[in-house]
Amino acid sequence: MPNLELDSLNISVLKALEFFRHNKIPHLDLKKYPFPLVVGSGNAFNAGHALFSQQKAIFASESNFQTVLTRYKDLIKNKTISHGIIISASGEKDSVWEIKAAHKAGLKTVLLTCSADSSAAKIADEVQVFPKLTEPYTYNVSTYLGLFLAADNKKAEKIEKFILSLKLPKNFRKYPAYSFILPDDWAAIAPMLEIKKSELFGPNLSLRAFSFGESRHAKFVIRSKNELVISFGKNKYFGDPKHRLELIPPKDASKAWAMAVSYFLIGLIQDSKPDYYRQNIKKFCTDYGYKAYPGSKPFPVLVPGSKMDHKQK
Repeated sequence: MPNLELDSLNISVLKALEFFRHNKIPHLDLKKYPFPLVVGSGNAFNAGHALFSQQKAIFASESNFQTVLTRYKDLIKNKTISHGIIISASGEKDSVWEIKAAHKAGLKTVLLTCSADSSAAKIADEVQVFPKLTEPYTYNVSTYLGLFLAADNKKAEKIEKFILSLKLPKNFRKYPAYSFILPDDWAAIAPMLEIKKSELFGPNLSLRAFSFGESRHAKFVIRSKNELVISFGKNKYFGDPKHRLELIPPKDASKAWAMAVSYFLIGLIQDSKPDYYRQNIKKFCTDYGYKAYPGSKPFPVLVPGSKMDHKQK
């Protein structure tokens, strides 16, 4: 199957940052929800965990949502937990039944989405819509970057400037294995990088991600010259000392910074390896991937962005 004309992840990051320089992002006030039940599927789960990591919250995925609703039914009944926050870029698939289940349990539902006209948006009590770009299926760069920028109240310009000033070792693209180490405050970003490994490389390349705290727990028993260990901060202990890359975040760096910079680096890795993603994504979307969702239709290989795209200034 011939390669599709799809951006690499690093290009999608740069396009998203440019997009958010020109398009207004609605502010996401997390304090409105003092103790929510946050649910999302795939990377939406990790994004939700990252968003609400500094406040009281309970987290669930599509796999355990029903169990979590049952486990905390007393707290829901007495309104200690009053809101169910569903994160879904498309507002389709699992988010629809999750909103219905949250309603049945007695929760007021809040949908964080990029699709104002979606099935989930039609039944949620509150809908907050965030702009996004047209991007390859699974990427969701602008999707989650927009959420983080909205919650952190940060500007895309500074992140873009940092990325464009990056100086990487000449052999950066030659490694068969990479690990990312993130500050503990950004621990929830690490699983988002692990998912990118599955989406872009599958079993064909080693890409791991941990917080500094997690890294202490035998994650680097085996040191190898074949693995580049990329840390956001000083790294005195993990990986072969000759094969470490330290990137020092600016003082005002946020989760949006961590996501954008790490995704950009993963995109550079993607560009340097065989084209696993483009060789498989069309068949995944049109043949075997969508069939795991009962009643679903084939997925678009390019997921449409907001109607505004670059028009709103």
